[in-house]
Parts: sequence; structure tokens; C-alpha cells
Amino acid sequence: MTSLAHHATENRSVAEFTEQAYLNYAMYVIMDRALPHISDGLKPVQRRIVYAMSELGLKWTSKPKKSARTVGDVLGKYHPHGDSACYEAMVLMAQPFSYRYPFIEGQGNWGSPDDPKSFAAMRYTEAKLSQYSELLLSELGQGTCEWQDNFDGSMKEPVNLPARVPNILLNGTTGIAVGMATDIPPHNLREVVKGTIALIRNPNLTDEKIADYIPAPDLPTKAEIITPPAELLKIQTTGRGSYRMRAVYTIDKNEIIITELPYQVSGSKIITQIADQMQAKKLPLVSDVRDESDHANPTRLVIVLRSNRIDAESVMSHLFATTDLESSYRVNMNMIGADGRPQVKSIRRILLEWIEIRKTTVTRRLQYHLNKIEKRLHILGGLIIAYLNIDEVIQIIREEDQPKPVLMQRFNIDEIQAEAILELKLRHLAKLEEMEMRREQEELEAKAAVIREQLANPESLKSLIISELKDDAKKFGDDRRSPIVQRAEAAAINETEMLPADPVTVVLSEAGWIRCAKGHEVDAENLNFRAGDQYLSHAQGKSNQRVYVLDDTGRSYALAINTLPSARGLGEPLSSKLSPGSGVGFKQVLVAEDETEILAASNKGYGFKTQAKQLDTSAKAGKAFLNLSEGAEVMNLQPLEDATHVALLSSAGRLLIVDLAELPVLNKGKGNKLIQLEDGDQILSMTLLKLDEIIQVLAGQQQLKLKGDDLRKYIGKRGAKGQLLPRGYQKANKLLIQR
Repeated sequence: MTSLAHHATENRSVAEFTEQAYLNYAMYVIMDRALPHISDGLKPVQRRIVYAMSELGLKWTSKPKKSARTVGDVLGKYHPHGDSACYEAMVLMAQPFSYRYPFIEGQGNWGSPDDPKSFAAMRYTEAKLSQYSELLLSELGQGTCEWQDNFDGSMKEPVNLPARVPNILLNGTTGIAVGMATDIPPHNLREVVKGTIALIRNPNLTDEKIADYIPAPDLPTKAEIITPPAELLKIQTTGRGSYRMRAVYTIDKNEIIITELPYQVSGSKIITQIADQMQAKKLPLVSDVRDESDHANPTRLVIVLRSNRIDAESVMSHLFATTDLESSYRVNMNMIGADGRPQVKSIRRILLEWIEIRKTTVTRRLQYHLNKIEKRLHILGGLIIAYLNIDEVIQIIREEDQPKPVLMQRFNIDEIQAEAILELKLRHLAKLEEMEMRREQEELEAKAAVIREQLANPESLKSLIISELKDDAKKFGDDRRSPIVQRAEAAAINETEMLPADPVTVVLSEAGWIRCAKGHEVDAENLNFRAGDQYLSHAQGKSNQRVYVLDDTGRSYALAINTLPSARGLGEPLSSKLSPGSGVGFKQVLVAEDETEILAASNKGYGFKTQAKQLDTSAKAGKAFLNLSEGAEVMNLQPLEDATHVALLSSAGRLLIVDLAELPVLNKGKGNKLIQLEDGDQILSMTLLKLDEIIQVLAGQQQLKLKGDDLRKYIGKRGAKGQLLPRGYQKANKLLIQR
């Protein structure tokens, strides 16, 4: 690539420049915006908010101040970015339903579990630090952390806060960086402290043992964690995975009362999801759903079942599978480690690194206090010398123009001690003051001895850290909120299983109008039809089944019976629900169970056996089912039920009875030859039978009854011509079974 060169400019290719610029941007987002640090568990904006509030004197014991004041200080001194993003980060740290252990105590509207983004503007709300923030700030200014210049170099800010507990696990965080993201769930303080103490005592503790102390995340909500232990252990050992939470509910007669929702799930969204299913008639078992949540009951969603006989557990299993009442959460414990590099870490690795950071922090704190004690002891040593020679000291001060060097030379003390002597007030020259100094000296020497021993002995340092962790867990810890339970897998109820199974009759007219009448005692042929229209076909079934429609080209369609119009009217045209081809007419309706065997045939003598479910399709245009040869027509489908044979009457006056076992079983197609037909012949009638039944052959007004041996002589192989009927019945056109 050609480089552009000018005087006093650097020659670089565009590709090289853009690559480096994007890398710089990516590193900035990763290190300074999106990922938390393992030491205090905070992103830079969170850390700056907490620090700025401490500098404003907004301790948990003080009065709150306007949030705008805090945001202004954060932006003006430490974080030169957008005010809305800064305020949202502040709001998040104040929401007890978002943070397991909030850093901020807010006054005013800080959002609600139903709508976390509904918080008031920063000019209205007030805030101060919570008591929990002590765990981040109490050791600040004791030499415990590194400091850095702010963005304009006008003041200093802490690189990290000296957290007394592994806050990275306690509150968790989410963030999207460049090429990576983080999703760290919150955990229980007492459990994390127990696991940390166990690891301090035995750094070789396995992931499985640590899981005994920290079994799973602990969210601000009391919804159940239903992830199997093996998957929870995988999260522990790899830092990646997912866990599932399920709402808590009780059953009262025909009402299901939901009292706890999964983390960050809105009650209004659940109501909407259930209502949508009810409106789409996919949840007929539920008659009503309402939100009765109030101040006394923050979460109370009531689902009303249609009757006490409905299995509430099955309904909840369905809702768990189809709504956010059961939610899955991703875990990706990506953070900036002690080495300053982003990495996904296991629980064990996080705690081990934090323990080393804590050891360094406590060592620096102890050294800071030891230095202060030694300085004070040094001054006390000089003051005690002065008290022992008080008269001479007074004389030197009164007589000498420059008493400091004289005191230094006379009593062999340094400049700091001499300065302390000269700053003594007369009222401190009493005997009691000398005794107080000696007592202070003894106490400080005892403290210094303890600190030196802790600094020199690693086991003493560990004991101190453990003792402090126990104290903090006792003061700020609480019981687990999210119980860990084993539950059966949620399963959505089949839509048809939820529909009432009432007896119905589906009626189809010749013009293709369809309707559904209640009951089976319906005289379908004598219903009212539109002018010029008349009865064509009907089928009996239940309201929770599907009706299959066959058109005159051999295509099949399917509709849910509960979606059909009532027979109180004239119905609706099938063309409004289906998309048949131009000029296509409908032939028959059929209602049958999926496994019901049926016979499909054309009047040209071909057919096959199949199951009713092969007619099913969700396509409005239907699907190819029975292939027709040229000039062939579809015959009505016939369920086999307990029939053993099929009787076929041809236009040539022949009757053939074929064993159904000889017919092929196909899913679709033309089928095999059932009866041999001459050119121009066709099947006039087809019926199913058992050999102990009587066939009635109808030829105009005449009837021929065939049974027993008379019937059996018409039995033949599939594809035969059949036997001629007796004279006078060779013009027969219909077969009936007399049972």
C-alpha cells in the first residue's frame, strides 16, 4: 500500500494504522470500561462512583445528597464520559433486586423489579453509600492500594479499592467488551467467605471441595435454581456454562399464586406472555391471570384455572417451558486478573488470586500502621526525655534564641523529637501527662510487637485475614436466598391436550363451506345451507382433534376443529382457511386418531392403506396425498376399524372382495392395483367388511343380499377382474353393509 509522506509526519500504511488504532480502542474498552477487576470486583465507572461518594462524605451514617451532585463529581474529576451511562451504573448499584449486596442506599424512585429502567431523573433522586461499602473503603488511605492520576492529571484516584471480601463473586457483573464479554453471577457472602477460608487453610483444595462451600450462585430473588449439580460443578471448574431459575408458586384450590420470579424477570412480561397464549386459544385451561403485587407482596401473580379438576402442576410445567417463569442465565467469568490480563477463571482460581491480593493488601496495611506506631514511639521517646529533664528543657527554651539545636545536642535527640518538645503546651507538663505518655508508649510497643509478628509469620497473617473475613461475614452476611432444588424437566402441554374434548360433528357442503356442530346426534344432511348449496360430507369427533379435508385432486389439508365456525350459522368457505388450486373442489372431511388405519383409492382401481396422521399438514396449500392417473377421481377415505376385506363394485357389473392384508401400506402415492378394469370402466362403489357380515348390492329398486358362501365366491386376489353379478344386478351402482 502506498504511504503518504509529509514533513514532520510518520510514514505508516493505512492498514497498519487502523489495526493499531482498533487495538488501542479494544484494549481501552476491555481494561477501562467493560470488565471488572478481580481485586474489588468493580468496573472503572463503578469504582469511581463509590470513591467519589466517599470523597463527598456520603458515608452510610450521613445524609444523602442529590444524585446529580455525585454524577457531576464523577464526570468532572474521574470519568469523562456520558452522564446517563454513569447514572445508570449508579442506579444499578442501588437496586436491591439487581445487586445482591448494594453499594448505594437511595431515596426516591430507583426503579422496580417490574421495570428496573423506570427510575427517576438524577435531579430528583438522592443517594449515599450503604453500610456494605465499608468493605471496599474502610482501608482506603492506609497505604493499601496504588494511586494514579485522573484523566487530566489534576488529582489522584485509586487504581483498585482494598476490598475486604471477594466482591467479584458477591455481586457479579455483566459487560460486553471488544471480542469478549463477561457474565459473573452473584453469590452468597457467607458461602464465599467459608470457601475462601478453606482455601486459605488448604490451597490444594479441589474444585469439588470448594463446591461444597459455594454450591451455586445466589441471586437477589428467592426463585429456585434447578440446574443439576453436575452442570453447577462445571461452572465452578471452568468459569463457563449456564444455570436455570424457576419461579416459586403455591396452589390454592383453582388458583396458582406465583410469589417469586427468576432474576431480572418482570411480572408484567409474564402476565403478557400468559395473556398472549390465552388470546391465541393455546391455553384454554386458564380462565384468568392477574397481577396482585403490592407493597406488602412485591410479587403476587395469580393464575386462575377453569376448574379444580385441572392438574395445576401440568399447567405450571407448560408455563415453565413457554414463558420466562423459567429462565436460563449464561455464565462467563471473564475478568481482569492480578496480572492485569483478561481471562475466564474458575471459582478456585478467582479465590486463590484474590487471597494473594488480600495478603498483599493486609501486609501493606500492617506496614502502614507499624510505620505510624514507630513514628509515634519515636516522638514519645523524645517527650519522655523532656519530662525527665523538664526544668532544664524550660531553661533552654527561655534562654536560647534557637532552642531546637541546643535541645538536640544536649539530650541527643533528632529534629522531629525536638520539634515535638517545642510544640508542647504548658498544660501538658503535668505529672499525669507523663504517666499517660508512658502508658501510651507501652500500648504502642505491644501493638508494634504484634504487627511485627504478623508481618514476619505467614501463619499469623493468614489467621488475621481469616479472623477479619469471619467478622465481615457475621456483620454483612445473610442466608441463601435462591434455594438449590431438583425439579423435573419442564414440558409444554400439547395444544390439543389442553382443549376440551367435547363431541362434535363437522359438516362440509358441496360449495366448500365448513362448520362444526356440538354433539354427534346431528342430522347433517338436513341442516340449512346457502341457496344453491347442499350437503356433501360430515365427520364425527371431538373438539380437541383435527379434521382432515381431501380435495378432488388428491391433496390433503388439516384444520383444528376448535377453530371452525359454529353450525348455528352457515359456516365459512374453506378457501378462507386453506389455499387450494384454482378450480379445485373439496371431496370429504374425516376425523380420526393419528394411528387409525384408512383406505385411500381412486375410481380407476388403485389404492393403498395408510395411517390418518399421513393426512396431517400445517400448510394452507395442503400436501400431495393420493396421486391420480388421467381421468381418475378420488373416492372417499374409509377407516379400516375392524374390517378384514374390501368389496369393489365395477361399472362392468363385477364384484371383487380382496383381503386387506394384500394391500400395500404407503404414506402417499398412487397405490397398487386393487381390481382389473377395462378401458372406460371404473369403480362405482367401495366398502369395507368382515366376512360374517351381509353385503347389499343395490341396482335401482332391486337389492341383492350376499352372505356366507354366496359372499365368499366373490373373494379374489388383488388385481383380479372379479366375478360378474347375477343377471339383473350387473347395472348395480352401490354397495351397503348390513350389520
